[in-house]
Amino acid sequence: MSRKPSGHVQGEMADDIAEILIPEAEVQAKVRELGRAISRDYAGKDLVLISVLRGGFVFLADLCRVITLPVTIDVMAVSSYGPDARPLGVVKILKDLDESVTDREILVVEDVIDTGLTLSYLLRNLEPRAPASLKVCVLLDKPARRIVDLPIAYRGFEVPDKFVVGYGLDYRQRYRNLPYIGILTKEAVDRLNRQ
Repeated sequence: MSRKPSGHVQGEMADDIAEILIPEAEVQAKVRELGRAISRDYAGKDLVLISVLRGGFVFLADLCRVITLPVTIDVMAVSSYGPDARPLGVVKILKDLDESVTDREILVVEDVIDTGLTLSYLLRNLEPRAPASLKVCVLLDKPARRIVDLPIAYRGFEVPDKFVVGYGLDYRQRYRNLPYIGILTKEAVDRLNRQ
């Protein structure tokens, strides 16, 4: 079912959205559900939430506020996409963790997993640091694009193989501040590609 955003939701950005794939209320309900499960599963444990910048910051912020346990938060920055939003096939760590994760429970909080190559690289990088456990929580899963099999402990939504924006996800660094998950119009993509 195609849902067009109402103009008052995010001003002029709404005109660039062809379809709302996951409305704000559904996103927030799923985040609360994931937070309850994580709170139950990690009760009494030393949990470190690790997010990958920049896309994961909105999900991380909302998720950590609904987890009812004390948590430590850290971030990494990795690059696997070029300026035209196409995968480069090479993953680089641009910012590493500030916290030690040895003997601690690590939960990597991801915005979206498509091919799985970036996350696979990240998990291989974290494993030698000897965490007590290493699991993944993802908001959006695109299994149609999966190249690498990944152990996902907490999954929000399965989405089709379409480029999505909003709730931290961007196209050319725009639209991260939309409160829902949407698909851009062809006109918006063409306009941004000309800039």
